[in-house]
Amino acid sequence: MNMLHVLRKWNTLRNQVLFVFLFVMVIVLLVVSVMTFRPISSMLQANTEHQIQQVAVEANGRFESLYEQVNMVSKLVTTNENVQNVLLRRYHNNEVSFKDRQELKGIVNTIQANSDGISSFELYTKQSERILPLDGVSPTGRITEEWIARADQAGGRLVWLGDDPTDKNYFLAIRRVNLMEQHYTTGGYLLVSMYRYYFQFANQQLASAADQYSILLGQNMETINSNYNGSLTAIIDHPQQMPIVELDGQQYIMARQLSAITGWTVLILTPVSALYESIHVLRNGIVYAGVIGIVIYFICSYFLSTLITKPIVRLTHTMQQAIAGPMTLNPKINTVNEINELNSTYNQLVKETNHLIKMVYEKEIIRNRSELKALQAQINPHFLFNALDALRWSLEDKEQEELAEQVVAMSNLFRYTITRQHDDEWVLLRDELRHIDNYMEIMKMRFGERLHYRVSVPKEALSVRIPRLLIQPLVENAILHGAGNKKGDSTITISAELKEEQEQLQIVVQDDGPGMSAEMLERVQRSMENGGFSAYGGMIEGQIKNAESNGNGIALSNVYQRLQLYFPEQEGSRIHIESQSGRGTRISLEIPFHTAEVRQG
Repeated sequence: MNMLHVLRKWNTLRNQVLFVFLFVMVIVLLVVSVMTFRPISSMLQANTEHQIQQVAVEANGRFESLYEQVNMVSKLVTTNENVQNVLLRRYHNNEVSFKDRQELKGIVNTIQANSDGISSFELYTKQSERILPLDGVSPTGRITEEWIARADQAGGRLVWLGDDPTDKNYFLAIRRVNLMEQHYTTGGYLLVSMYRYYFQFANQQLASAADQYSILLGQNMETINSNYNGSLTAIIDHPQQMPIVELDGQQYIMARQLSAITGWTVLILTPVSALYESIHVLRNGIVYAGVIGIVIYFICSYFLSTLITKPIVRLTHTMQQAIAGPMTLNPKINTVNEINELNSTYNQLVKETNHLIKMVYEKEIIRNRSELKALQAQINPHFLFNALDALRWSLEDKEQEELAEQVVAMSNLFRYTITRQHDDEWVLLRDELRHIDNYMEIMKMRFGERLHYRVSVPKEALSVRIPRLLIQPLVENAILHGAGNKKGDSTITISAELKEEQEQLQIVVQDDGPGMSAEMLERVQRSMENGGFSAYGGMIEGQIKNAESNGNGIALSNVYQRLQLYFPEQEGSRIHIESQSGRGTRISLEIPFHTAEVRQG
């Protein structure tokens, strides 16, 4: 049953088309491979062998050309009129002056300068007396009887001597100088010194990198140039009719070319693997052709299936986007009726869902604003209660005529607290500080001259906009629970600082009241963050319940909750409390601001 289920699942029109296309493609590839691989591989093998042989022919032709250049230049020297005259004098046993030798040196150096590969010329008489160069070396020089015999045997032709015995960086060649005015009798000998690199293979560095060996042998099978460091015995003795040579466990195809001009032999050894490299390329080409055919096959299949599945894929993509963001309508498409109906139904669902989302979002905004209004309204009666309480204390201690200024200050307090302005949830920092000045005037009615306060705010911070009644509740708690629980003078400090790099405004309210213990500080902090009772740090432990019953503990919690609503994603918008017993309490908070809001006040 499971097998039948799988077969039915895959028994689709698309899969049948795919199977037929694939089967036909495999048959075509097999036929093409059989019909083309063998003949083409044979042709490639023949071409590779021909190319290797051609390399040997070209290398041999190059060495023949280099040899002919040396032969021609040396012949220019031996047939030069001055050289002939000097050797003719010595032939008749006449002396050659030093001036004549200097003049001869200049002529020979000129010829040498206009030729490539020749390091120097040495000119000797028939009696092996050295004429050139003029370097003060022994007059007999370094020419040997063996070299003279080989030069005499060759007549006037150039004779290759091989390595220079004194310096392996040079090759030597010799030729006899025949005196033309004495019926071509022997007049002397010319020794030619040539640079070794002049007879290197043109592609010797490249050949070494490709593991191909290039060898140049002389007439007596001596090594003139080679990039193979092993013994050449197996190569030299190898039968010419067998092109395969085995060296160091690897087989090489050897191309041999003998020069009729120089008598030299050029050997080019190429790894057998290089011969089959082109065959591998052919095989890879067939494989690549199959891959390309499969790719074309899939492209055609994809094109055919897209005509059917594209509308469904587009609708699915639109629905997937709705997971990460707002739901969008799917574009109208022209296809079969069933898919058109599905698309229309989805678009209708999107419209209704977006409408519901908008309604919920607007309700959430209204709820947040209502919560802020409620917290604001919670501050106002609390503040008015404390102000009236201060007025009660003043009426008991002062004459009525002294209350005029306090009444004006209280009037300003009520106006700031109750009056609704445009965008009244936010005020300038200077307005909040002015409100605190009025509040402090009222508080002095209760605490008299023992209450002091200082304000330290930079001028550029006065125009920063902050939530209304953000600082005054903290000052109020500092007075009631800091100065109110301390005998003698008490000072309230209000400071603000702009941190423009972090775009933060730091506000600090500090008193020198009795402070509180670490345990009490933890309880206050936990209560404030949980949204319940919020006592100020200046309150001593024994007054917590009293503060709760009087309603004086709501200020800190109120400010904390408002900051959470105004700045829900700002880590610096929370309240930080620092306090120690007997050393007062410090409350600080940081709120974000925009640089554009900071203006000179």
